[in-house]
Amino acid sequence: MSFDDLGNADKLAARRTEMAFERTRLAADRTLMAIMRTALSLIGFGFTIYTFFGSIVEKGVLGTALPERAPARVGLALIAIGVLLLGFGIANHYRYLEELRTQRRAMAADGMLPAGDDFPVSLALVAALLLLLLGVLVGLGTLLRMGPLA
Repeated sequence: MSFDDLGNADKLAARRTEMAFERTRLAADRTLMAIMRTALSLIGFGFTIYTFFGSIVEKGVLGTALPERAPARVGLALIAIGVLLLGFGIANHYRYLEELRTQRRAMAADGMLPAGDDFPVSLALVAALLLLLLGVLVGLGTLLRMGPLA
């Protein structure tokens, strides 16, 4: 049985199901974008803490109240958490979209959905990968500038 063999009521139901798949895909993109916002905040705060408090420690404004390596360690920890969060978010998003694509292909093969285009490439996923690259570069730059961890 193919989609063309369905009656009008069944075609309408199939179109509604197709739109439900699209809404689910867009919801997954929105979830990834929320993860990206959180990761970007963590990476940005980490870099800011490293830069701002690092310069305060360097100038000796607080005396010995703040250990010399504390800003670098806290900043690097926040950057690492942001990068890890983003990495896990990307992996989860990719896995979820693959499951959704598999389910959609199976329904299309059974004639319950019109055969046609698969989901387009997720622009949120592309942006997340670029942000992940940026986060790794910021983390490496911070690590290289701070010197030995000891």
